[in-house]
Amino acid sequence: MASHIQSTSEQPPRFYKRNLLIRRISRAPWWLLVAAIIILLFVSNASSDQTYREVWGQVSQGIKTTVWVSAVAYGFALVVGLAIALLRRSHNIIVYQIATFYVEIVRGIPTLVLVYYIVLAVVPELVRLGNELGAWLVINNVLPSIGNALAALKTRDIDNTYRAIFGLSISYSAFLSEVFRAGIESISSGQHEAGMSLGMSRWQIMRYIVLPQAIRNILPPLGNDFIAMLKESSLVSIVGVEDITRQGATYASANFTFFKSYNVVALTYLVLTLSLAMLVKLMEFYLDRGKSRST
Repeated sequence: MASHIQSTSEQPPRFYKRNLLIRRISRAPWWLLVAAIIILLFVSNASSDQTYREVWGQVSQGIKTTVWVSAVAYGFALVVGLAIALLRRSHNIIVYQIATFYVEIVRGIPTLVLVYYIVLAVVPELVRLGNELGAWLVINNVLPSIGNALAALKTRDIDNTYRAIFGLSISYSAFLSEVFRAGIESISSGQHEAGMSLGMSRWQIMRYIVLPQAIRNILPPLGNDFIAMLKESSLVSIVGVEDITRQGATYASANFTFFKSYNVVALTYLVLTLSLAMLVKLMEFYLDRGKSRST
């Protein structure tokens, strides 16, 4: 009887160990392996097809534009989003309401509509106002060189690429401001009190204590938002920006190879986003390991 009890008491450790191994195997990124196999099979079969090689030659020319547009737009969105998040923490009710108005209005407009609106409506209107200001400066002989430049400015002088970048930046800045705000609010009030006890101002507390910790906490969500930005950068193709989508659409329309062209376009975006997703996962693992060590 005693031996039976002893044997059963020895089973749980092996059982839990086996269960843990099964859980780890089930959690392994098998989906990534399957996706990689599918991509490799497609590439190996497509490499012998002349049409696929021509499509890739065309689409590959847009990769640099896609990455550049995404990186620049995201950089501006980060700066504006952080500024809006800080303004929404202001004790001034007017500043808070203006910042909140910006966030809610921009978030309520689809990105595609906002890009169209800025490219086709806002920029031309700003150019018109600039022309009027330039004419006024010239007439009143105030900064005539600047006035002449503004008066001669035409809408077509502003490339659609920069207009589209502006549209994407405005759209994502509202969403990123909420990410920053959540990160800032995740820092306990004790951190603020500690800074105040050291005689630090509110700005110094935010700059040296709160923001470094908040940004560390929100790095993974920021990485995921950049992946979303990379995908939504395909919207700039509607205004003639020669990105991946535009290059593929141009070739497809000229040669009536829509199936093969958009296969390459979709696969190109998939490879880019999966690569970035893996980098974000590695970043999350590194940050989690750092947190476990600190605790």
